[in-house]
Amino acid sequence: MLSTEAAVQQRLAWLKDEIRRCDYAYYVLDAPLIPDANYDALMQELRLLETQFPHLLSIDSPSQRVAGSPLAQFASVMHAHPMRSLDNAFNDEDVMQFWQRMLDKMPQLSPVFCAEPKLDGLAMSLTYQEGVLTQAATRGDGEVGEDVTLNVRTIKNVPLVLQGHSFPSRVDIRGEVVMSKRAFQRLNAHQDALGAKLFANARNAAAGSLRQLDPRIAAQRQLTFFAYAVVAEGELQYASQWQWLMQLKQWGFSVAEQVTQVTGVDALIAYWRNIGVQRDELPYDIDGVVYKLDDIEAQQALGYTARAPRWAIAHKFPAQEVWTQVLSIDIQVGRTGALTPVARLAAVAVGGVVVSNATLHNAEELARKDVRVGDTVVVRRAGDVIPEVVSVVTHLRPQETHIFEMPSSCPECGSPVVKEVDKAVHRCTGGLLCPAQKLRALAHFVSKKAMDIQGLGEKVLEQLVQANLVSHPDDLYRLTLEQLIQCERMGEKSAHNTLTAIQESCNTTLAKFLYALGIPEVGEVTAGTLAQHFKTLDALMVADENSLLQVDDVGPVVAQHVRLFFDQPHHQAVIERLRQAGVRWPDIVDTNVTNVSFLLGKSVVLTGTLSGMSRDEAKEVLQSYGAKVVGSVSAKTDLVIAGDAAGSKLTKAQALNVTIWDESQFFTELSILGWQR
Repeated sequence: MLSTEAAVQQRLAWLKDEIRRCDYAYYVLDAPLIPDANYDALMQELRLLETQFPHLLSIDSPSQRVAGSPLAQFASVMHAHPMRSLDNAFNDEDVMQFWQRMLDKMPQLSPVFCAEPKLDGLAMSLTYQEGVLTQAATRGDGEVGEDVTLNVRTIKNVPLVLQGHSFPSRVDIRGEVVMSKRAFQRLNAHQDALGAKLFANARNAAAGSLRQLDPRIAAQRQLTFFAYAVVAEGELQYASQWQWLMQLKQWGFSVAEQVTQVTGVDALIAYWRNIGVQRDELPYDIDGVVYKLDDIEAQQALGYTARAPRWAIAHKFPAQEVWTQVLSIDIQVGRTGALTPVARLAAVAVGGVVVSNATLHNAEELARKDVRVGDTVVVRRAGDVIPEVVSVVTHLRPQETHIFEMPSSCPECGSPVVKEVDKAVHRCTGGLLCPAQKLRALAHFVSKKAMDIQGLGEKVLEQLVQANLVSHPDDLYRLTLEQLIQCERMGEKSAHNTLTAIQESCNTTLAKFLYALGIPEVGEVTAGTLAQHFKTLDALMVADENSLLQVDDVGPVVAQHVRLFFDQPHHQAVIERLRQAGVRWPDIVDTNVTNVSFLLGKSVVLTGTLSGMSRDEAKEVLQSYGAKVVGSVSAKTDLVIAGDAAGSKLTKAQALNVTIWDESQFFTELSILGWQR
């Protein structure tokens, strides 16, 4: 009998440590330390003590892997650091070019890489604070994911507490959640016995399991987590990717067995071929291998493109191919207005998935392959994900077939279709009018960097569109309290707040208004440049393409899109109605010669926290004086403004000898320009 609470605490601590030690040996090392019956006895004692002393129950207890009631929905999570995608290589030449691109930037680069299988699962980010798992989030769009913490806690090889003591106060562990081939077969057998729908493949099964609102269901699905990256700032830093992987093992994570260090491009390709031979025998599905430069300092120097690291690449395996017949060719209008020809196929299984549609990408690709209705075609899942038509089996072509032509008007709204300058894309000019683009246009209009109308998330907008209350952005300014309250999960207080946000959005800037309109190819920076150049909306709306081409960073594609957008009568009508609704902005005043000398056209990065204004306010002020505010530091950066707790961007700026202002100097320089709050 345990006589004192201190003794109970001591026993609980021992039980938790012992169970964690057994879990790590069983689920990570595949080397059980004790018989199952002994393990069950330890867990039973732990739960009994926690029931008797509920105030001693902690979130990091092994008994809490499955706990709590089912969720109503998943919350959104903003990643502290973006979860970027990887560029792909499909042949040896692509790998050689990847290596050459890095050499071009860093001629003395060491050719040592970490090579690992590319697991076919769901990317995940686990956050540990003081060594305890506090959050798990899906990749989502790379910036925002879904909070699936309760489901991830059920994965037996995910440590609830990091082993050892050498870990940062906060660390994000990136990795892949997968379902083994054996677990997938068992799950589908169970589904079949219940008469339920079968999962197409292990990846879909893993993703579906993680998105169960009831964590008890996820716990039954036998998922596994493999760690492959660490995102940490602070005291614990390593010089190589390999050292981080070894640290992950010490913290208690599973790392893919086939991970290794290789030297030279030839060794990378040899590794890819070797893994390809083993592919069918591996316990988990993979769709290629990943190469990462081992040197962390070199990784940081090479940096990232807009979507992917320059120091890593996924070398994909050839996709499985099948033959089937094209029944028809339809046109899909995407949310950006791009027209995509889609082949409707006689259903066929490709790589374990039944495919009845395949993308034909665009008119040029369709013409190059000369796909026609009635053709027998070779279909594959490109990258084992997106079905595409590879080629036509021409000797099986029927005698009476016709070359497909792209439509001249949008099948959704009837607006003219134009082919973009120097691009293969055909795009609907309907913009704010086109039903296919409506929801995206509205979501973009209300987004934070545009009109910043809080309370109008995509689900609320979708309900308003379905109820025919909102078709165009100007309709938002006529919404009533009674109409908003009808939306699901929109109470009276939330509706009041949303109406207030709508009215407050009337006071904006010309740059934000232009960005909010969603003109193709006109991003935040370009919108600011256009506003600064033309000063008024009226001047911009009548500018011809030659005038537009005089603007910095505006090329033929942007000029064409701007002109086409403002040429549409329905766009002019929406803009006029927005002005009538009260949307307005202050006049843009020409800066004098002194001002121009140090801000106009300069590339500026904001980092850290400013006490005197928000980052968005600082950005607007800088743009009003002609600066270009960008998100990352590079050799082309002219100025970094560093507030409190500035991190890696400040460090990089110092290394590159970029001019740095603290907040005090920033406000001093603004006062010289005549700026007043």
